[in-house]
Amino acid sequence: MTMITLSDAGSHDQSWQWHLQHAIRSIPALASHLGTRLDNIDQDFPLLAPRPYLDRVVSGDAFDPLLLQILPRSQENESGPQYLRDPLQEGYLITPTRGLIQKYNGRALVITTGACAINCRYCFRRHFPYGDNNPSSSDWAGIYQRLASDASISEVILSGGDPLILGDRQLSDIIAKLDSIETVNTIRLHTRLPIAIPQRICPRLLDWVNQCRKKVVFVLHTNHPSEIDDHVVDAVRALRDAGATLLNQSVLLRDVNDSPEVLVMLSRRLFDAGVLPYYLHLLDPVAGAQHFDVPELDGVNLIRQISGQLPGYLVPRLAREIPGADAKQVIAGQ
Repeated sequence: MTMITLSDAGSHDQSWQWHLQHAIRSIPALASHLGTRLDNIDQDFPLLAPRPYLDRVVSGDAFDPLLLQILPRSQENESGPQYLRDPLQEGYLITPTRGLIQKYNGRALVITTGACAINCRYCFRRHFPYGDNNPSSSDWAGIYQRLASDASISEVILSGGDPLILGDRQLSDIIAKLDSIETVNTIRLHTRLPIAIPQRICPRLLDWVNQCRKKVVFVLHTNHPSEIDDHVVDAVRALRDAGATLLNQSVLLRDVNDSPEVLVMLSRRLFDAGVLPYYLHLLDPVAGAQHFDVPELDGVNLIRQISGQLPGYLVPRLAREIPGADAKQVIAGQ
């Protein structure tokens, strides 16, 4: 099988901002880029796929697992009543401080931005009201004040959207402010950008990772071993070498990674890059993603199968989020 290559052979030397600007944003453009026919359907969640990610899609394979994660399909309009626009009921968790969400004790989550570098079709926040929750400059001041005044919060989670889509200056300012809060011990960033556009891991970003006095944790979002090419490996190893702890969380997705062979290969490929598997999430029942759902029992059986092939530290925990619970529900795994 041959891999799709960009017409601009030097595109890997372009900046991450260039890749954001030149990402594929329509089905006709995607079909042209891949050199294949794709059905153009109506979408309430727009297509967005950067070229470095698309470089890893196998040419001519309509069921390529990387393509399935970003391609709008007609099944998105067939969700049953149990698939909701706000499956985790995050609307009830939003604090009076815009952008700040508190789900669990000791931790606070900040919606840094509504923007992503890639729109994953199964995203549990595909309907999230980002326009009402993106923090302004004055909101950020309130966030810092709230975090500094609550000594019970020891970990701050930067989420989105994707926090790494913020510019280097803004992101380093946020990290510096959090670094100055004495009671915060850990800064965690949930991101898909090192996978989607590995060029994002640039010297300016690595500088603040290296200089931060707090523990810095990156939770990457990788679902399939084919997402991890040499450029991704170089990017995540640079984060590790700068002092960050690297974890991965995946979503169990039908026809993408619901086989023991794929999950074993994913764990091994992650570990080779310096990343530990963390969670394998059952799909959050978000409207538009029903076709990705894998039954819980199938997930348990998958964990049982891969546990016989991997050391315990490479077996992710099968988990689901339950609205209102005080922690994720771990169903199987370490």
